[in-house]
Amino acid sequence: MFFVLGVFAVLVKSDLEIPPNSSKFISLYLLFAIGLKGGQELEHSVFNIEIIWSILFGGAVSAIIPLHAFYILKKKLNVEDSAATVGAYGRVSAATFVAA
Repeated sequence: MFFVLGVFAVLVKSDLEIPPNSSKFISLYLLFAIGLKGGQELEHSVFNIEIIWSILFGGAVSAIIPLHAFYILKKKLNVEDSAATVGAYGRVSAATFVAA
């Protein structure tokens, strides 16, 4: 629905934008909601080696993707812009960074 709204806003040349404080709140809300829901689901399952491997893999991917992207961006941009881009996308989630 929001994708369609965004396309419509561009077509009618609207100056529609999300206020910076609202976008920060949405990011924090999503992080909390995902974390709490994940914690609740882990509570319902048996803690085993598969969960440990999943946590380790998720942490590794969350670190490797931004580091690799920084290395790639550093070739095209200066160090400050590369770090800012990686930080902006990496702070929300590694999945968002990959999608971007």
